[in-house]
Amino acid sequence: MVIARKKSSISRSRDIDAVALLKADHRQVEEWFSQFSKTNSSAKKQQLADKICEALTAHTTIEEEIFYPAFLEATEDKDMHHEAVVEHDGAKKLIAEIQSMSASDDYFDAKVTVLSEMIKHHVKEEEQPGGMFAEAKKSDMDLHRLGAQLRDRKKELLAEAKAA
Repeated sequence: MVIARKKSSISRSRDIDAVALLKADHRQVEEWFSQFSKTNSSAKKQQLADKICEALTAHTTIEEEIFYPAFLEATEDKDMHHEAVVEHDGAKKLIAEIQSMSASDDYFDAKVTVLSEMIKHHVKEEEQPGGMFAEAKKSDMDLHRLGAQLRDRKKELLAEAKAA
């Protein structure tokens, strides 16, 4: 009798698919936005907004540096790529504004709420049938290699953010 061995956690973590990694980022940020909308504590709102902005900054960077160029090369879908980049630009401007504010500022909650709505729209477009992630899976992109690159770059970016 042969017993199949499970992959070690190290090899499993190295074998992450790029789309799965990006979707996991989406779910995490969605959870933080949900917590933000349910709390009345200014301190908790500030903490969540900081986490959201840090995570989205890392996420947009790894998509723009690694995933989007690979997607564009594999699919030549300039329209989908350009729309995603423009959506990122809008989000990055709002993130910068939120990061320069405090939870007690008049427009803080409104800006985080609008950022949440922008991100929900962007996520829906990436994840829908026929969206960027579905097209990436149909292409010849090496999603496991890209997943490792995305994971490694994300770790670097988050470490840099913590050190700053």
